[in-house]
Amino acid sequence: MTGMSRARVARRIAAGAAYGGGGIGLAGAAAVGVLLAEMQLARRRVGNGATPHVPHADGLYGASYTVPGDPALRLTMLGDSTAAGQGVHRAGQTPGALLASGVAAIAERPVGLSTVAVPGACSDDLDRQVSRALADPSRVPDICVIMVGANDVTHRMPPTRSVRHLAAAVRRLRTAGAEVVVGTCPDLGTIEPVRQPLRWLARRASRQLAAAQTIGVVEQGGRTVSLGDLLGPEFAANPRELFGPDNYHPSAEGYATAAMAVLPTVCAALGLWPADEERPDAARREGFLPVARAAAEAASEAGTEVTAAMPTGPRGAWALLKRRRRRRVTESEPEPSTQPSP
Repeated sequence: MTGMSRARVARRIAAGAAYGGGGIGLAGAAAVGVLLAEMQLARRRVGNGATPHVPHADGLYGASYTVPGDPALRLTMLGDSTAAGQGVHRAGQTPGALLASGVAAIAERPVGLSTVAVPGACSDDLDRQVSRALADPSRVPDICVIMVGANDVTHRMPPTRSVRHLAAAVRRLRTAGAEVVVGTCPDLGTIEPVRQPLRWLARRASRQLAAAQTIGVVEQGGRTVSLGDLLGPEFAANPRELFGPDNYHPSAEGYATAAMAVLPTVCAALGLWPADEERPDAARREGFLPVARAAAEAASEAGTEVTAAMPTGPRGAWALLKRRRRRRVTESEPEPSTQPSP
């Protein structure tokens, strides 16, 4: 699918989500039956869900930066097993821990991590998760990271419904005062045991949903980072290294790869990234585009950020597309402090 056609599909899905439309829209209704049957077979073969353990990573990171009277930043992870860190064995290997320690190192300020993500969750669980994240009005997160979408595809949730739930979650979090970064739907066509025609269908459906998610998120004031190609060429080329023991969830190295892609956008949302990095760089093919075109491009390239940039014009909303440089901020594996998160 070309970028222009993906942009048109993404616009239709996002418009349906905004105005109450329905329909499947991903890869075509006839293909979905094949997609579901093949994915259920693949999930049995990879043992998805057979290792439900998720390390408890919540706590305070960067405690050595604590300054009396200066509260810790608050980071909350929402979404599915990818956000929770299913597939690894130690707290410091989860994406939440990696992001919390990275933000702490860059901000030189402690970061309190809270995880409300649930393995197996679809986007319709986000409303409940947001309620948990905002349960204490005096402790609204400074930044929320949402990773969701894969289960929506495998469970045949209509993409308009999926995007509607995600956009509503972003709107609630932004209204409460939290910054929001969404890691969009990963490329399910890279799961090692998956065969054709599922591989092609899953890739197409995943990227269509990722592009539509981007439109919905940006329109509500959030930012997105494409995870599609992170679970594409790198994972496909190194499946034993980047997938976990069940060949479905990422390994520690896979989560580190994803976290390094999301970290710059999280820091930018918090105002921590260098000012010169906020200007679009033509050499990196960054710039202002209609939001649907930016969403379609981002869905095909790992680590690409999309954020609202200009007021709506004759061609609709505009966005800034950025390809931020990834930075590894720590060499040792982070672990939470025993001190409770503030």
